Amino acid sequence: MGQIFNFFPLSVLKSKIDLSDENKKKMIEEILVMEKKSKNIEYKNQSSAWTGDTQGFEFIHNNTIFDDFFIEVKKKIIEYLEALQVDYNQLDIFIQRSWATISKEKENIALHKHLQSHLSFAYYLKKSDTDANLLFIDETKHNEFLPGLFLSPTTNKKQVIKKRNISNTAAIVFDAKEDEIVIFPSKTAHQTQPNIKNNGRISISADIFIVSKNSENLEHLVSPFKDWKNI
Repeated sequence: MGQIFNFFPLSVLKSKIDLSDENKKKMIEEILVMEKKSKNIEYKNQSSAWTGDTQGFEFIHNNTIFDDFFIEVKKKIIEYLEALQVDYNQLDIFIQRSWATISKEKENIALHKHLQSHLSFAYYLKKSDTDANLLFIDETKHNEFLPGLFLSPTTNKKQVIKKRNISNTAAIVFDAKEDEIVIFPSKTAHQTQPNIKNNGRISISADIFIVSKNSENLEHLVSPFKDWKNI
């Protein structure tokens, strides 16, 4: 009997952030004010969730109401780096941009990637068990030896794949609860589940940019900002 070896995992961290009810209440109220002050509302269509980064509110990490939250976020980013055995003491970690999202009824966030950053996260400030979850898409599909085998609606309907597991799936529904944060590489394709009725789900996301503190003898990491020159 042969043995299967699984390589090249995608590592996603899920962890809980404990904030006081009063703190969460202030954050929710502030996000709802942002929604009312949207600066690009025509960009949003009926099926898409409200996303603050498209409405003029992409730097909520500079808003003091969110200070306690981002202190906890830093701890979780470090936890993720440690899980990958990365020496974060040699790195400077920056929040590049951050924003809130609001999903009502069957609104969803379309498939996308954050190619301008290194790590991204989604934190669920308000979420019920019936709200849409995050959906990760594996674009590489290393095991898909027949094109369309893993994601084709017809092969799925005819149950060509007898049982789904880590070796034969290209899409994962990632269940996270209120107060939980999910951290993943920004280049990972993701979206929220479509056709799920949301009860005013509110999440906070951010893009994390990482540079080396000292780039001497380092070829591939981003060099320190202090050594850059604006031309």
